Amino acid sequence: MSFVHLIIFIPFVAALLIPFFYKYLSRIHTGWFVLPIPAVLFVRLAAEVPLVAQGEIFMHTMPWIPSLDINLAVCLDGLSLLFSLLILGIGTLVVLYSIFYLDKEHEALGNFYLYLLIFMGAMLGLVFSDHLMLLYAFWELTSVSSFLLIAYWYQRKKSRAGALKALFITIFGGLSMLAGFILLSSGMGTYSIREIIGSGKEVTLLPQFFPAMLLILLGAFTKSAQFPFHIWLPDAMEAPTPISAYLHSATMVKAGIYLVARLTPIFGGTMPWFWLVSLVGLVTLFWGSFSAVKQTDLKAMLAFSTVSQLGMIMCLLGLGSAALAEPLNIMSSLYPAAMLTAIFHLVNHSTFKGCLFMVVGIIDHNTGTRDIRKLGGLIRLMPLSFTMMMIGSFSMAGLPPFSGFLSKELFFTSVLHIARLDIFRLETWGVLFPVVAWVASIFTFVYCMILVFQTFLGKYQPQKLEREAYESSWGMLLPPLVLAVLTILFFFYPNVLADYLLLPALAAVLPNMAAADFGIEPILAWHGWTPELMMTIGVVLLGTLLYLTFPKWSRIYHQLPHWLTLNHAHDRFLSLGEKISLTTTKAYMTGFTRDYLAYIFLFMILLLGGGLFGQQNFSFDPTGNSPIEFYEVILVLVMISAALTVALAANRLTSIIALGVMGYVIAIFFVIFRAPDLALTQLVVETVTTALFLLCFYHLPKIKKEVVRLSFKITNLAISLGVGLIVTAMALSAQGHQLFPPISGFFENSYELAGANNMVNALLVDFRGFDTMLEITVFTIAGIGVYTLIKLRMSRRDSD
Repeated sequence: MSFVHLIIFIPFVAALLIPFFYKYLSRIHTGWFVLPIPAVLFVRLAAEVPLVAQGEIFMHTMPWIPSLDINLAVCLDGLSLLFSLLILGIGTLVVLYSIFYLDKEHEALGNFYLYLLIFMGAMLGLVFSDHLMLLYAFWELTSVSSFLLIAYWYQRKKSRAGALKALFITIFGGLSMLAGFILLSSGMGTYSIREIIGSGKEVTLLPQFFPAMLLILLGAFTKSAQFPFHIWLPDAMEAPTPISAYLHSATMVKAGIYLVARLTPIFGGTMPWFWLVSLVGLVTLFWGSFSAVKQTDLKAMLAFSTVSQLGMIMCLLGLGSAALAEPLNIMSSLYPAAMLTAIFHLVNHSTFKGCLFMVVGIIDHNTGTRDIRKLGGLIRLMPLSFTMMMIGSFSMAGLPPFSGFLSKELFFTSVLHIARLDIFRLETWGVLFPVVAWVASIFTFVYCMILVFQTFLGKYQPQKLEREAYESSWGMLLPPLVLAVLTILFFFYPNVLADYLLLPALAAVLPNMAAADFGIEPILAWHGWTPELMMTIGVVLLGTLLYLTFPKWSRIYHQLPHWLTLNHAHDRFLSLGEKISLTTTKAYMTGFTRDYLAYIFLFMILLLGGGLFGQQNFSFDPTGNSPIEFYEVILVLVMISAALTVALAANRLTSIIALGVMGYVIAIFFVIFRAPDLALTQLVVETVTTALFLLCFYHLPKIKKEVVRLSFKITNLAISLGVGLIVTAMALSAQGHQLFPPISGFFENSYELAGANNMVNALLVDFRGFDTMLEITVFTIAGIGVYTLIKLRMSRRDSD
């Protein structure tokens, strides 16, 4: 087992131990036992940074299901290293933050850290996977564990609803992605991501290339909350703030980003991939920023800002994928720069958004509200929180001296250059990118100003707060402070980050391009009076104007009727699905056993009969059979008469006796066919069951004469005849289709094989020993259950 496998498995092992720590060491906050896990793993992975920066790639494989060619194949390269460091680094800060945020006296901390560690392990497994099926398994595990995290406060209706919406949308995308993986792997003959990448342009020749691309992108778009699947993300904010800070800044929502980046070498360079990824990202960027401005809940505003920022990263991934197009034009260095910008902004977003979520959590924790209309004037009482909120918000707005300014300027550079290219019909539609990006950036500036100024400036309103505002302890302030400091450091030292993390990740996304082909210049804070800087100045000026006049133009948000919103469409879809399900269920769940048996038998007739006769598979050759004796015909006629008596008798006792006659005649057949053991067993069982039936039915009331419709009887007759015909046809056809030697020949040597003179006993005790043991176990459990019920009833009588 490699160290990469250990890094994946350790969080799962720790999750199994959490219940024991929580139970026996309840005096200490469980978070203190969890904190060393991501911290140590982060340090261990950080030690690999120099090697990966030099181009080293670590590949390890462990067998899992060899018969299906499914192995635990993992890969540590620049991209997976970057994501894993974010998962573990932000995870360490979130655990530290949660120790002071969650009260160990009133919260189920065992559940919280159990779910958190499972999610952490699933995310690590996802980014390290080099096997499509392994990646899918971890992908769905992140959906399930995030559902548990979002629904952590399950007693709240909104938490349950948000968790269900997130699970429904992401599972839908995950299943679509699985179908895409199957199409891709079936065409290439391998599940290995690196092998598919190594095949070059061969994958584009597959007939299932485009369907696989669409299905995989559905999975990525749903996971990363791209329009129109973004509606689950705001509702997921009902989770505790540490969960929101972890899932929606650095981990879960970045899974779709990771998938697109990882599969860019496979699908990139094609027009469908370029336009789908770029346009969906661009629309998401605009809609998220536009929707964030109208929010009055701080976490809801951050949720829509996350949607917008993810759209920006997705758009950049689409623009950068053109680097793989052939032939490359003279401005080909733009594409790696766009891809590098996407990776750079991914890191920036994780830092400033994690900081913002934690500060909002501090405000909520210390004031009892996140409603902007109730807040204001907190700068005097919470100066450190104000400073960190300002750093995070200004970085998200793209202002210096914060790292978000650098990636925003590089984003403007990418969209400006893309509008002037002559590939993928950009000469016609390319102008959309800079225009929409600039408008979305204006709205981003507006909601960033709202976050800072309407929360911390203005008039303090203690009467609207649930508790008096105060600054938190250093335990809650330290994690966002670390992220705020990183936001500033990345501005002043971006090329250190690029050399050790960003460029190795870029090399993993564009593996077929040599480093010299990148043509990327160093990242500079000042690059002159460029059009990008003019766009930023325009964003600040127009954004300030819109912020100051917001009450006058905010009415536009009320123009869209509720019934046209995506949330309403989602709710109507679920409501319609419930109505259809209820109607369908009521149609066949009648409460009558006869109806259920009729459904089963009709399905049997249609399926088996259709396969037997429709495919012309029925055949019967009686030439090799023994002659039928006269007494055998008599016995068959007796059985038929007894069966008719059971069905037509008006008296229960008559039916039971006729049923017993059928059983005894079967025993006679066993004697004729020289199976005395079976005959003896049949006689004993038939005698006991007949006696029990007579004993029970004797005490039941007499059958009331009922008027039964003729159609009812005809239906029963048709179904019974159909089932009898199908079963008989199958038995006769099976006798005529002996594809393999009969297995009975193996058991003829039961004495030599098992030392048993009786073949039936050898089958039950030796050849089917485990099966017989389990049957005995089932009977034992049933007997204990009956005995328990009898004792319970007797004790209840005694108490009465």
